[in-house]
Amino acid sequence: MVPPYWSDSTEMPTTDELPETEQSTDSVTDETETSIDDTAPSAVTFDRDGIRAGFVTCVPVALGVAGYGIAFGVLADRAGLSIAEVALMSATVLAGASQIIAVELWADPVPAATVVLAVFAVNLRYSLMGAALRPWFKHLSATRTYGSLFFMADENWALTMRDLTSGSRRGAFLLGSGLAIWLFWVASSVIGVAVGGVIDDPATFGLDFVLVATFVALAVELWDGASTAVPWAVALVTALVTAQVLAGQWHVIAGGVAAAVVEVVRRD
Repeated sequence: MVPPYWSDSTEMPTTDELPETEQSTDSVTDETETSIDDTAPSAVTFDRDGIRAGFVTCVPVALGVAGYGIAFGVLADRAGLSIAEVALMSATVLAGASQIIAVELWADPVPAATVVLAVFAVNLRYSLMGAALRPWFKHLSATRTYGSLFFMADENWALTMRDLTSGSRRGAFLLGSGLAIWLFWVASSVIGVAVGGVIDDPATFGLDFVLVATFVALAVELWDGASTAVPWAVALVTALVTAQVLAGQWHVIAGGVAAAVVEVVRRD
C-alpha cells in the first residue's frame, strides 16, 4: 500500500538517494559493531601459535621452577619416595606447595585424610585464579578449557593473565605455558630424587629461594600502576594477620578474597 504522503507517480527514494547523514550514521554503526566484535573476549583463539607463544614465553620462568623442583625431589627422597613415585606425583598433581606439604606429612601408613585436607586448603586459591580466566575461557569448549586448566600453575597463570589483558586473545597461551612448567617440573623433580643423597640441604645452594625470586619477578610484571597498590596492600595485610591467627595456608585464600572484595567495591 502506498503511504498517503506519496503520490502514485512519485518514486520512493532508493538507498543511494538517502540523505548523506543517514548513510554516515549507518557506516559509523557498522564500524562500531565491528570494533566491538574484534576486541570482545569472545573472540579468543585457540591454535598452535598460541601454544607456541605460551611455551616460549614461559621457559625462563620454568627454569626457575626447576630449581624448586629439585628441592622437592630432595625432600621426597628423604621421605622414602622412589623416582617413579615422584615422577607420577609431579606429572599428575603439578602443584609445588601441595606436593611439599604432602611429602612433609608422609609417613607409614600415609595419613590420607590429613594430606587431602592440607592440600585442599593450599589449592583453594586455584578457584580464584580460574574465576579470573572465565571472561575469556567461557567461550572455549570444555575440552580446551579443562585441558588447559590441568596445566595451570601460579607462574603460568600470571603470565597468561598478562597476555590476555594485553588484548592478544590467545586462549591457548595457558596450555602452552603450562606444558613448559610441566616438563621442567617433572624433570627437575626426578633429578632432585637422583641427587638427593648428595645434597644434604637445598638451602645451601639457594634452591629454597628460587621460587620466591620467581614470584617477585612475576609480581613486577603484573604491577599496573598506583591503582594496583590498594588491592595488593589489602591482600598483604590480610594474609599477614590470617597467618598469625590460623595455621596452615589459609592466609593465601584470605588475602586473595579480601583483595577481590576491595576491587568489587571500588569498581561499583
